[in-house]
Amino acid sequence: IDVNECTNENPCTQTCVNTYGSFLCRCEPGYELEADGVNCSDMDECSFSEFLCQHECVNSPGSYYCICPSGYNLLDDSRSCQDINECEIRNFTCTAQQTCFNIPGEYKCLDPVRCEEPYIPINDNRCMCPAENPGCRDQPFTILYRVMDMVSGRSVPSDIFQMQATTRYPGAYYIFQIKSGNEGREFYMR
Repeated sequence: IDVNECTNENPCTQTCVNTYGSFLCRCEPGYELEADGVNCSDMDECSFSEFLCQHECVNSPGSYYCICPSGYNLLDDSRSCQDINECEIRNFTCTAQQTCFNIPGEYKCLDPVRCEEPYIPINDNRCMCPAENPGCRDQPFTILYRVMDMVSGRSVPSDIFQMQATTRYPGAYYIFQIKSGNEGREFYMR
């Protein structure tokens, strides 16, 4: 008569399966059977692949979980991270005069545009050099400030913005150039 080794004292650390004349040990999901055929040890799922989590994988007994960096939420797939737009949910500390600008993982408070002499403010992001001011002779007529979100993952090369000369002022000439901020030569004009 076969003796069921699993009924009395379980010889396995997890699940015991009776067989004719013997027994087998099985492990719960997330564990693997050790060489002794009796003990189960935790599998480190994070060591199998670097693609389990978008940011960081944390091993836990019998399983794993994903965590995101500060400023990001874990999505419903429990793997992907999404940036928290602090400006949209109004979770920022900018003053009433500043503009909140969302950047990946955080936000920045942008000060209002200040027009430098001889320019005068026209609106929130435009400065004008009045034609009657002699200091404006060789200066651009207007300066327009724009803040843009440069989303990563965008296919390159890609047009970021377009500027167009106007025929409004006869005899005027236009020069388009990148004045600063392109030391790494990431941007070009066409």
